[in-house]
Amino acid sequence: MTFQRLAIVVALTTVGASLVVDAADWPQWRGPQRHGVSQETGLLKQWPADGPKLLWQVNDIGDGYATVAVVGTRLYTLANRGLDNEFVAALSAEDGKVVWTTRLGNVGNPDQTPSYPKARSTPTVDGPLLYALSSDGDLACLDTATGTVRWQKSLRKEFGGQPGTWAYSESPLVDGELVIVTPGGSDATLVALNKRTGATVWKAAVPGGDPAGYASAIVVNEAGRRQYVQFTGKGIVGVDAANGQFLWRYDEASKGPANMPTPVASGAYVYSSAGSVGGTLVRLTAADGGIKAEKVYLTRGLPNTNGGSVLVGDTLYGTTREGLVAADFKSGAIRWQAESIGAASIVAADGHLYLHGEDGSVALVEVTADAYREKGRFMPPTRPQHATAMEKAWPYPVVANGRLYIRDRGTLWAYDVAEPKGAGRAR
Repeated sequence: MTFQRLAIVVALTTVGASLVVDAADWPQWRGPQRHGVSQETGLLKQWPADGPKLLWQVNDIGDGYATVAVVGTRLYTLANRGLDNEFVAALSAEDGKVVWTTRLGNVGNPDQTPSYPKARSTPTVDGPLLYALSSDGDLACLDTATGTVRWQKSLRKEFGGQPGTWAYSESPLVDGELVIVTPGGSDATLVALNKRTGATVWKAAVPGGDPAGYASAIVVNEAGRRQYVQFTGKGIVGVDAANGQFLWRYDEASKGPANMPTPVASGAYVYSSAGSVGGTLVRLTAADGGIKAEKVYLTRGLPNTNGGSVLVGDTLYGTTREGLVAADFKSGAIRWQAESIGAASIVAADGHLYLHGEDGSVALVEVTADAYREKGRFMPPTRPQHATAMEKAWPYPVVANGRLYIRDRGTLWAYDVAEPKGAGRAR
């Protein structure tokens, strides 16, 4: 085992995640540790004027807003063709060609308003198995080699699931022997399933019967409890990882029209945001045999768009409608802000931020707490048409194995962002 691989295994154990992968892989939503920060090094520090080298582009992988999971020589994503065929697709990382597809079911909530009925979730790869949740709540465990379904559940039918207006968007969390998803509703707001059989291990009934939001759950080990933290349709909640016991909730972050960004956690602190509210931080403490979530701040002007936030050191990076913001994580004090490429989704790798703007543009920005330093910007070629002016380029960027993957509806681009050989790139 190389030092780089050992480091990532140790890091995953520390934060409580269960996926053991190569450090350069991106096996699930927001990366190996589900926080949007890659451990990969040896990447370009500056892009050419017209952007990094385009390795390939495919234009018909199926519609949708899902990003990709990357493990070895395979990419995995969700897509749909029409409203009656939402599917998982495995693609070759070499050229983007389809290896296999497996139908999950129909697209969820086709009559939604405003209308964006499409595949949304990112698959989670755990060794030889893959877990995917369709927009209609069809959860499936598949064989990564062939796409064969091992087991399948319906969050609507089997758990009385209550998704939001725009159906399900969650990417399943695999933790040890469990798969965690959020049906929503009064009986099973969150559920834990045996990842090998699909059998129900526990159901968490959150007071208030929260419908599902559009975020994905994370693991937090604090205040004496291992817990799953999720941003539901009504607020941020925490449940005990062992039995689903409800632990805490905080609702002030849920005043926007859609609760989308996945929470960001560090130690006892959990950050979340919503478009019309701004950003909010709570501190978790043990209290009376349970957990108390105490508000630290609720501040406008902090990262709050669909594209999420990343924490690097003690600085939080993310966008508002006005552009990119860097803020002190524990105080909420803004360190700098810049128009950049406007509202964007964000990941971090090797000292840089990778931004995929809602307008389709892509930017590289140095990670620094003292000033905005852009290191490259480009617009991918032959972008697809959007159905309306309200529809944007929402999929998150992915950095894996020296490549940058960008998706917009049915188009997927792969760029080479590795330093030239001999320049010290670690794999």
